[in-house]
Amino acid sequence: MPVASQLEKTTTARHSAVVRVTHWLTFIAFIALLVTGFEIMISHPRFYWGEVGNVNTKPLFVIPIPASRDTVPTGYGYVMPDQNGWSRYLHFEAAWVAVLAGLVYGIYGLWSGHVRKNLIPERRDRNGRAYRARIAQYFRRRPPGRAEETSYNVLQRTAYLIVIFVLFPLIIWTGLAMSPAFTSAFPWTSVLLGGRQSARTIHFFVSWLLLFFLLVHVTMVAVSGFRRRMRAMITGTMRDSEESQ
Repeated sequence: MPVASQLEKTTTARHSAVVRVTHWLTFIAFIALLVTGFEIMISHPRFYWGEVGNVNTKPLFVIPIPASRDTVPTGYGYVMPDQNGWSRYLHFEAAWVAVLAGLVYGIYGLWSGHVRKNLIPERRDRNGRAYRARIAQYFRRRPPGRAEETSYNVLQRTAYLIVIFVLFPLIIWTGLAMSPAFTSAFPWTSVLLGGRQSARTIHFFVSWLLLFFLLVHVTMVAVSGFRRRMRAMITGTMRDSEESQ
């Protein structure tokens, strides 16, 4: 039998080019957003609720770290290096990369049926009792079946749906609600959240939820076969005969 035929039989299509490209663009943008977001946060590590918040306002909570501005009281005797300028610029640029990648992924996912086929839980898992039972199976370290190798299990589908359709839109909304230029044109984006400072506080917590998702996602990739999963997200195919490692 020709080598080409053998290779065709030992590989399975896993991810389309659109999914792979948008996945990596979003990952790179998210890392940039985390780094720059931290740099922006330390310029004023105090969080408030409402429209106004400053050093003369009682904070909702305080991050116990030195600030990068000596005008912000933190209780420390020194300030962090101020990187607020370049970090704000890069944060804005990385956010647009993430938004555009997300739009392309969302449009493609709906148009191609990717969302319906791979993200929405299967009919058998939509019943509450069956859904809980299926999730419980994945915490018993049961080896993944063939269907799970070429698609997502119910736990992954639920997590991806929450990230894509809840957390991702919310992080964009709260980010825009902190922009004076944007809220002057669309004031409702800030008002519905309780004010610009409320938007900043929500933005902070959603960022932590997305970071938690990233850490869990990477851990699951490593546990289920890092080389196999990474190859699938880079080349789009999985080798049927390759053992998880």
